[in-house]
Amino acid sequence: MKTQRFPITIYQDEGGWYVVECPVIPGCMSQGETKEEALQNIQEAIQLCLEVRREKNMPLTIESQEVEVPVYA
Repeated sequence: MKTQRFPITIYQDEGGWYVVECPVIPGCMSQGETKEEALQNIQEAIQLCLEVRREKNMPLTIESQEVEVPVYA
């Protein structure tokens, strides 16, 4: 089986849960009580989102870019 890498964001919410999103797949997010659980859950979420997008003949991902912005300390 082939694998592919996807960017994710992860942060801890006000309730202490870890929230994880895959910004290149619209609506693809998950959570977990621990960082490890959240990371495991997002892997499953990505697989399911890709499956649904494939079934609906939608693009699997959307374009993602980075921009450079001055940040003042």
